[in-house]
Amino acid sequence: MSQDVPPQTPEALFTGGSQMHALVRSHDWAASPVGPVASWPTSLKMLVKTLLGSRYPMILTWGPELTQFYNDAYSLVIGDKHPAALGTDIRGTLAEAWESLEPLVREAMTTGVASWVPALQLLLKRSGYREESYFDVSHAPAYDDTGAIGGMLAVCAEVTPQVLSERRTRLLRDLSAQTADTRSVAKTCGELLTALAGHPLDVPCALLYLRGEDGRSLTLCGAVGIERGGPLSPETVLLDAGSRMAAPFLRALAGERVRRDGLEALLSLKGGPFGDAVGTFLFQPLAGSGTAAPLGVLVTALSPNRAFDEGHASFSELLSAQVAASLRNARAYEEERQRAEALAELDRAKTAFFHNISHEFRTPLTLMLGPLEDVLAQVPVTEAERKDLELVHRNAGRLLRLVNTLLDFSRLEAGRIDSCFEPTGLAAFTRDLTGHFRSAIERTGLSFSVECAELPEPVYVDRQMWEKVVFNLLSNALKFTFEGGIIVRQERRGRDVLLRVSDTGTGIPQEELPHLFERFHRVRNARSRTHEGTGIGLALVRELVVLHGGDVTVESEEGRGTTFTVRIPRGHAHLPADRIQAARQQESTALGASPFLQEAARWSDAPPGLRALAPVRALTEEEAPGADAPRARVLVVDDNADMREYVERVLSPSFDVVLATDGQAALAAARANPPDLVLTDVMMPRLGGFGLLRGLRERPSTRAVPVVMLSARAGEEAAVEGLEAGADDYLVKPFSARELVARVRSMLELSRSRREALRQEMLAQSLRESVQARDDFLAVASHELKTPLAAFRLHLERLERSLGEDALGRARSPLESAGRQVQRLHALMETLLDVSQLTTGRLALELNDVDLTAVVGTAVARLREEVARMGVTVTLDAGLPLVGRYDKLRIAQVVTHLLTNAAKYGQGRPISVRVAAEDGTARLTVRDEGIGISEADRARIFERFERAVPGRNYGGLGLGLWIARQVVEAHGGRITVDSKPGLGSTFVVELPLEGLEAA
Repeated sequence: MSQDVPPQTPEALFTGGSQMHALVRSHDWAASPVGPVASWPTSLKMLVKTLLGSRYPMILTWGPELTQFYNDAYSLVIGDKHPAALGTDIRGTLAEAWESLEPLVREAMTTGVASWVPALQLLLKRSGYREESYFDVSHAPAYDDTGAIGGMLAVCAEVTPQVLSERRTRLLRDLSAQTADTRSVAKTCGELLTALAGHPLDVPCALLYLRGEDGRSLTLCGAVGIERGGPLSPETVLLDAGSRMAAPFLRALAGERVRRDGLEALLSLKGGPFGDAVGTFLFQPLAGSGTAAPLGVLVTALSPNRAFDEGHASFSELLSAQVAASLRNARAYEEERQRAEALAELDRAKTAFFHNISHEFRTPLTLMLGPLEDVLAQVPVTEAERKDLELVHRNAGRLLRLVNTLLDFSRLEAGRIDSCFEPTGLAAFTRDLTGHFRSAIERTGLSFSVECAELPEPVYVDRQMWEKVVFNLLSNALKFTFEGGIIVRQERRGRDVLLRVSDTGTGIPQEELPHLFERFHRVRNARSRTHEGTGIGLALVRELVVLHGGDVTVESEEGRGTTFTVRIPRGHAHLPADRIQAARQQESTALGASPFLQEAARWSDAPPGLRALAPVRALTEEEAPGADAPRARVLVVDDNADMREYVERVLSPSFDVVLATDGQAALAAARANPPDLVLTDVMMPRLGGFGLLRGLRERPSTRAVPVVMLSARAGEEAAVEGLEAGADDYLVKPFSARELVARVRSMLELSRSRREALRQEMLAQSLRESVQARDDFLAVASHELKTPLAAFRLHLERLERSLGEDALGRARSPLESAGRQVQRLHALMETLLDVSQLTTGRLALELNDVDLTAVVGTAVARLREEVARMGVTVTLDAGLPLVGRYDKLRIAQVVTHLLTNAAKYGQGRPISVRVAAEDGTARLTVRDEGIGISEADRARIFERFERAVPGRNYGGLGLGLWIARQVVEAHGGRITVDSKPGLGSTFVVELPLEGLEAA
């Protein structure tokens, strides 16, 4: 039985529809080493057929000539070498990679052992350059019909994207790890460059530039793979817009990613896995924090063996972002460390300053208080003089107490406190100290109870320090207690002595308790007898108690009261041995109870509220207002009684003064009867100055009342804060009486000016509305009047046609006169319509290529007859055509207005018109020899309803020149006038010129 012989033709063997099937079928195999298809061994035919049917990249080489067969998937691997590679020697196709491939191919064909190599690096020239690529490859022997090795079959998969991605991710990870613990910008730069140096395949070389403090230059912080100071790596880049070197850096700092190519010859750098020339660099910004300016620029070379594709661009962006983040972190840490060092130095300087300034203050204060006490005790003075002297003495004593407290703090911080612990009968001593406060407390209506249990032995305390502890706690209790009372209890508790000061005052919010003993901390919005204070009393109490080896705690409930508990150990084992009954070496800062009591007494002088004052002395002639002028009412708000009385005495001779002790009372009074001016302190109980200001501005009745703020906070920032909050003026304490009166007077005068300005603005607004109504009327009227006017013109024309020749001869003159009046009315209507369009912004230009010379010539010819009736001759000097983009009718309108204006004021003398091109601009000149225009009038003649000569001797609405200017400016031109009285006027119109063409 016979068998069918398989077809031997390529068309019969390779019947697939792919590109490679077609190429294999059409290839001239007879001219190749493998010969015609019919001569192929069956194994080769089957291998080729199998290979062509696979979708996985496969290549078959056959025979000693290594003739290639491959499929469609493999054609993508060799790129532009396909399809020429088919049927040729693989050693020629992959010559650049043969060094890596030859051992694998030889092993498969000589030993018959297959191989598998993952991520094999190959150099390929498949896209016009030497490309770094990676493949998972397997080479296996291919057998002929006899069972001998006839060729090699390879399968491969390109893994270049995966290899590059893993490698680049590793670089980014190394950058982060390398700089994780750096704490300075300089060290971070070094670590970043070290990390980059470990990845030359992705970053052949790099330059790191940081912006200088002045922002005008970049400084090179380090380089990898490239020498410093070269053509592309200067140590400093001056950011000069005209510098070619600075150009890519400036663009990068503006946020661009800049690429520069073709630098191979300039730099002679080698890079990439195959040592090829490097010539492409990226300049990328290193972003600052938030919206801050970039920190600098990262310059990196691109591998000569990889295309700059989307993946490479994304990697470069991540690289610059990682470098910038590391630098930002280092800079933030560095700045924080510098801030901490600066704060520590500032704290040391502050301590030294407090110590020195406190000493410097004590001398002049002592010299003030001593003579004042002598005068008060020995010199007979009037009651008013005594009040002034007591005011000065009281506030000088308060200042001395503050100075001494600051001196105590500076000594505590410097460790130079002069303590002296001595055995003391603490029950009796504490009772004596609290006794000083009894009258001051009871005068306010509060109860006062002192329970000091006798102790079995003396307690070691520094008597001056204990005095300050007790006085500060009692003063604090009185300040914040309005009802109920204050209780002082002292008792033994185990090995300690406890002192408790309890009150039924306003209490302290829970969130404020942890901060209560911090220096300069004050409870916000707390109700108190005064808002004055420095916030250092309780902090001093804690420091002094700690020096005794004890502690101080606080318990409080808002609205129910507060209890301070001081605990100090008994005995003296816990105290410094050298300070037991030691002699004092420093001057004492103790002042006794007097300053505390004087201040407390002033708290009770006037309860929160309001009172009006009459003048306390006659006005001087200079200060007195006019006989009929009403006195201004000034509301003075301050919680300090001394300050209220002082301001009262200064202002009452010139103004009616109303006093309030806090912002709440002042706001109620102002709303009930608005004053002319409010003079308020900033910091007050219940409602401060800023709260009062907001309350005044909320209501229309008090919104316009001028407010002058008084504050002890000096400096521009404090003044700006007050003014930004809406205050009209800001006066810093201390101030003189003259300055206070001057500020109040100026504010009152300014307020009157504002009211007048508001009135004028309302009048101006009313006038603008009237003008708008007039313009609207003109627009409507001009449209409405044109209809009957057109009908009237038609009737005249019909009448002229209907009259016989004799009648027409008799009526010609009246008809022509009527026709001229119709034309005048029509021109007037057009003018009014132009005014409406111009004032409402509805003027639309129909721009075309227009010959200005022809337009002017036509307009002059049309107007010659009209001006001739006025006895005026017009000459025209016009040369070549001047073509521009103009509205023909509007330009003719400008010529008409200028000619009629010249004829009106020309006194019958000639008018000359000239059109010419000068410096690329078309110039229209209209010159008359008339009455001229004065300098004062020249400034207004281009305004609406203005005429060159006021009065009724010359007719017209005063709109022609205004319309002319509007039309000229709408064309992008300008109109000017040169004139002198009696010598005529020259009007010049300049218009943009599109081109000059010869006739």
